Amino acid sequence: MLLLDADRPEPVRSGAHELALFLTPEPGAEAKEVEETIEGLLLRLEEFCSLTDMIRSDTSQILEENIPLLKAKVMDMRGIYAKVDQLEAFVKMVGHHVSFLEAHVLQAERDHGALSQALRKWLGSSGLPAFRNKPWTPAGPTFQLPALYRTEDYFPVDAEEATPRAPSCRRRL
Repeated sequence: MLLLDADRPEPVRSGAHELALFLTPEPGAEAKEVEETIEGLLLRLEEFCSLTDMIRSDTSQILEENIPLLKAKVMDMRGIYAKVDQLEAFVKMVGHHVSFLEAHVLQAERDHGALSQALRKWLGSSGLPAFRNKPWTPAGPTFQLPALYRTEDYFPVDAEEATPRAPSCRRRL
């Protein structure tokens, strides 16, 4: 509480007036501070917008350039997968032919006595007279090889002919 002195009214009034001016905010200073804050926020917003534009342009570049490259690679891989499938079928067919030939070779050895001929030669060279004078005679008819495949029929030399063909020319080993 202010005590007003009747003798000195002027200093009290000037003090009260100074105190009132001190406590009363200046609208110009507050407005200036708000404007600076708004300017800072606008600057940050502009930086954010430029960053999002840069991200959009990078995304567009990725979509326009890299995605078609990836699609082309996928198409190439599909061709490779088709070739691998053909190769698997070929290997399976060759395995079947190998087991077929192996069975025929075993049968031919049993029928023609390939082991007995080797055994006779070995025993004849050992000096036993009973085996030296006997000539070897084949046990039956000669062996006929079955018809086999040609690799060129399944894997053509030209890259344009990528599809497997039916075997056209069979040959004997």
